[in-house]
Amino acid sequence: MKRAIAIALIITATMTGVASADVGPWVTQGSDRARPDTESQGLATVIRGGSGQIRYTGFGTIPADVRNRGWDHVGDPGSRLGYYVEPYQSESSRNKMFRVQAPNGTWSEYVHQRESWELYNNSFAAISPDGRWLVSGEWGDTTRLLVYPSPGIAFTTPGQNLPYSSAIRLNRTVSDIQGCEFTTATQLLCTSDGSGKQLLQVDLAGQLSGGDVSGNVTALGQLPLQSACSGTFEVEGVDYDVRDGTLRVIVLSPGWCVALDSKTWRFKKIGS
Repeated sequence: MKRAIAIALIITATMTGVASADVGPWVTQGSDRARPDTESQGLATVIRGGSGQIRYTGFGTIPADVRNRGWDHVGDPGSRLGYYVEPYQSESSRNKMFRVQAPNGTWSEYVHQRESWELYNNSFAAISPDGRWLVSGEWGDTTRLLVYPSPGIAFTTPGQNLPYSSAIRLNRTVSDIQGCEFTTATQLLCTSDGSGKQLLQVDLAGQLSGGDVSGNVTALGQLPLQSACSGTFEVEGVDYDVRDGTLRVIVLSPGWCVALDSKTWRFKKIGS
């Protein structure tokens, strides 16, 4: 009991001693605890029949049969038009896989055979507002985001290779992108786990239409890093709820505090 009280006091002192957690125009609304096993990679708001549900991913959400086939990492999921998409990768495979749940609840899998220049990482799935395109990312330092036809929506043949379509060509190098989400047809918000643990805004020169498009990157600021432990935080996935304009970002705490006070932060944009 004394240990629990001591930990609570440490957390309170840490939280109250930190400056505002706002990020650029995004104002903090609060946070919810993120469980490290099932809420550690990403999240997506799935809207079906007028109601919405927030779905999370983590190592504990990978189905046994999927893991047994070598898909041992799931990234930040995406959702649009009632479809829900989880991105998978495997170090032992040249392929990437997108696991899709249709609005009627049925699941299907779409495998992408990597291009010769394409990294194996499959960090996130962001679906364009019209549902036609899926944007994904790799890892490390990069100046591109990858675009595929949306599996299950625009591409509906699970047994065939999900083809690479085009790229978003960024005007500056970004590092370790963990998740992206469309806020409009020509704007994405992305989380960077690289230097600075930033929230990035990517403004496209035009809507995705099957060809390369340029993207202007703006760093909005550091995401909130608050924990009872000191050390390296890990920024994870991002979600934008179109119903009320709520932005959510997962930030995992350092060390053993990952199980204690990791958070899903909630934001709203000034004036929205």
